[in-house]
Amino acid sequence: MTIYFTYSKYFQKNKNSIVEEVKEDTIYNSNIIKDVKYTTKDSDGNEYLIKALEGEIDFSNPNIIYLTTVYALIKLNNSEEVTIFSDYGKYNSENYDTIFSKNVIINYLDNKITGEYLDFSLKKNSMLISRNVIYSNTDNTLKADVMEMDIKTKDTKIFMYENEKKVNIKSKN
Repeated sequence: MTIYFTYSKYFQKNKNSIVEEVKEDTIYNSNIIKDVKYTTKDSDGNEYLIKALEGEIDFSNPNIIYLTTVYALIKLNNSEEVTIFSDYGKYNSENYDTIFSKNVIINYLDNKITGEYLDFSLKKNSMLISRNVIYSNTDNTLKADVMEMDIKTKDTKIFMYENEKKVNIKSKN
């Protein structure tokens, strides 16, 4: 009984204080930013805004920020606004490329596109959405593996990964 009391009095206390020191050190070295917001404008005057509830800077590459609860607004010249929502994101502050992942939703006019992964690049003028892609508007619903769009021209490619599978299109009328 005396041994247990001695152990718990001296060693347990020291064990807890070590844990507290580690916690304090972790908080001090934290790279988490709350309420992240980035805006940029390209040479053509298109605007890109990205917001997130939280961002975490990658220590190995400070240009990379991992985001949670992400919202993006794209204002293209001579076009309507595009909004993007996702649970997670990976933003490159050097070239503005963003990868959106998990529960991705893209809204453009009366069009809605959902999927699990979106690679958005201002430099390449492209949006590539994949994994359980569903495109819907007032008239149709389309299901595919991949949808690739040129941001400037709006040219779109829709396809499946496997040749024997077909893109599924259903009319709502």
